[in-house]
Amino acid sequence: MRAPDLLRFASGSLLGARTRTLLMLLAMSVSVASVVVLTSLGEGARRYVVGEFAELGTHLLIMLPGRSETTGGAPPLFGETPRDLTLDDALSLLRDRSIVRVAPLTVGNAPVSHGSREREVTVIGATHDFFPVRHLKIGSGRALPVIDPERGANVVVLGAGLRRELFGKKSALGQWVRIDDRRFRVIGILGEGGESLGQNLDDMAVIPVASAQSLFDAPSLFRVLIQARSAQDIEKAQRAAREIIRERHDGEDDVTIITQDALLATFDGILRALTYTVGGIAGISLAVAGILIMNVMLVAVSQRVAEIGLLKALGAPESQVLRLFLVESILLASAGAALGMLVSAVAILALKQIFPVFPIAAPLWAPLAAVGVAIATGLLFGVLPARRAARLDPVRALTGR
Repeated sequence: MRAPDLLRFASGSLLGARTRTLLMLLAMSVSVASVVVLTSLGEGARRYVVGEFAELGTHLLIMLPGRSETTGGAPPLFGETPRDLTLDDALSLLRDRSIVRVAPLTVGNAPVSHGSREREVTVIGATHDFFPVRHLKIGSGRALPVIDPERGANVVVLGAGLRRELFGKKSALGQWVRIDDRRFRVIGILGEGGESLGQNLDDMAVIPVASAQSLFDAPSLFRVLIQARSAQDIEKAQRAAREIIRERHDGEDDVTIITQDALLATFDGILRALTYTVGGIAGISLAVAGILIMNVMLVAVSQRVAEIGLLKALGAPESQVLRLFLVESILLASAGAALGMLVSAVAILALKQIFPVFPIAAPLWAPLAAVGVAIATGLLFGVLPARRAARLDPVRALTGR
């Protein structure tokens, strides 16, 4: 029997039992679709995190006060550290040629008010370099002025959302706001920023770092953002920054320096592993679908005993009967995989419409693996029914025994 004849015979057998065929197609298509959709969500999460880190800045290093070796735990977010990380420490990092910008940060929460309106927000003490380092865009006005970081100034840049809350439709530029018990003049408004790694960029105020240290009575910096001159200079900048701080801190290596690439690689590895795990869990459903195909094909063999006996009586060898049933299994698995790919495409399109910010996309390996495993599963679990059909005795089959 030629290949076209095999396909025609197998297709006719499947169409002759439509309910049974539709159930197997449903099982296989749902399994394939679940693999593709779930891995798409995992890949979307990975891309989202990569995009968020890219928005943090370029060639970025983050210096934190304290180290696990000297504090007995993780680098502290707040509280005691072995030695304060000061403005002088941060500015001294510019001595090395591999470092192009430094942005010392002090962070706290304070009420910001104008007239009768007040809002509790995050107040960031920074310098002019904070804006290019963090890729922050100014919607109107200007960024913090280029002044001596150790000298305070009563100026503030407001987030777009905070401006709306305090001023409504009125212009905020040149107006005065009160932050805690001090007055600051609004010189700029940040562009619409949304969120970055959980921080609402629209709902914050940025003031000079010296003013923030005085406002919060915080001599130690919260963080120091360091921008290397190029991607090739990141490791050199990290070594130089650590060496400079060690010299200034009497030989103590009491800061933690995290590179943006290291953070990104960590999250990327975690999310890739999560995607593979989720895909593997969903792939179990393909095995379940294969078992269903095997069970249904075994039932089909018992129902088609007379047909198999007639084929063998007409001279069909065991290998021919084996191929007939294997082709049926492969056709079922292939059609189910194709239907599953269609369902997954519709599901991904719908998710993109519901969550437009989330970059949902199937990794290249997912649909290829899902289809490949589906066909392999159909072939594997089709062997037992096919062998059982091929070994039937023609005489007993024709007599229904």
